[in-house]
Amino acid sequence: MAILRLTIQLILHHFMGLMEEWNSNELALNELFHNPLKTFAFSAYSFRFAFHCMNPSDIIASALRTIRSQADSVRMLERFINADFVAAVERISENKGRLVLSGIGKSAVIAQKIAATLNSTGTPALFMHAADAIHGDLGMIRGEDIVLVISKSGDSPEIKVLVPLVKGFGNLLIGMGGNMDSFLARQCDFYLNTTVEVESCPNNLAPTNSTTAQMVMGDALAVCLMERSGFGKEDFARYHPGGALGKKLYLRVSDLLSVQKPSVSKDATIKKVIVEITKNRLGAVVVENGDGQVVGIVTDGDVRRMLEKYDNFNELNAESIMASSPKTIEKDALAVEAFELMKTHHINQLAVTDQGVYCGMIHIQDLVREGII
Repeated sequence: MAILRLTIQLILHHFMGLMEEWNSNELALNELFHNPLKTFAFSAYSFRFAFHCMNPSDIIASALRTIRSQADSVRMLERFINADFVAAVERISENKGRLVLSGIGKSAVIAQKIAATLNSTGTPALFMHAADAIHGDLGMIRGEDIVLVISKSGDSPEIKVLVPLVKGFGNLLIGMGGNMDSFLARQCDFYLNTTVEVESCPNNLAPTNSTTAQMVMGDALAVCLMERSGFGKEDFARYHPGGALGKKLYLRVSDLLSVQKPSVSKDATIKKVIVEITKNRLGAVVVENGDGQVVGIVTDGDVRRMLEKYDNFNELNAESIMASSPKTIEKDALAVEAFELMKTHHINQLAVTDQGVYCGMIHIQDLVREGII
């Protein structure tokens, strides 16, 4: 009782509005202790006030509890990778139609994400909201499609209406949720179990662990389908042509080549070397033989080192100061491979060849402009 009285006094101190409601603090306290309903309400309010005044260590502890709780729920999914999961992967991968995903509430949002992941990894998919399905959107389902319905409880009214309609169409029905005794689990052909023991929500109500489990199960499904179909980097690039990610997967060295092709012969004078470097503004010039093969490279750094070393360079030529056997790359290589080569050898330019014959040069700034770096 003393603790409760102290808590109430602190609340009254911070909330002057409550003091105005009663004539005095003492009157307020007396009314609270003689009115059980107000005592309970005020105690609940005190708890909420204390909760909202979490200090930094409380915040960190809460976040860590959530992360660990969800990690535990994800690990528990290993128990549910069973014959139904295998059958679902096999039927979807062998199917000529699309995978139609549906759900209600938070599960609908997860269904949308899984559909997006499947589409970007080679499995044609679309999303159909369970509530909209019974108002005309069922028309998007074709005879050869497979339907995947996601619902934590599996017993929501929308699901109970949707499931018989899908089965009436004759489509294969896959369920995903956390209730093996639900209407959905009993009616579907295969069930992907995403049961969690507890939600991270302090009230064990808001979908947290359960939606994470659904998303992870969806990712497991997508990855299995990718591996089964042999979906590779080239396929991924075809579906992701935009942005830096797409460029890393499809942009080739030949796409970066300009009309500039700085080159000199081995016996070129130092003056000609410097003029060629300056003219093309690539910071280097390739030294090639009579067959067009790269035998060396001279960078502006090589020129500076020459000036430091020699007082008279009239007798010098390109061969005298070039770096022999420089790094080269074929024009059909990916641009990201050129970057990796530059990064590994700490260089800014690469001579580009076409079946061993010099055809141009790329600079690290070319990769920067294209967003490869």
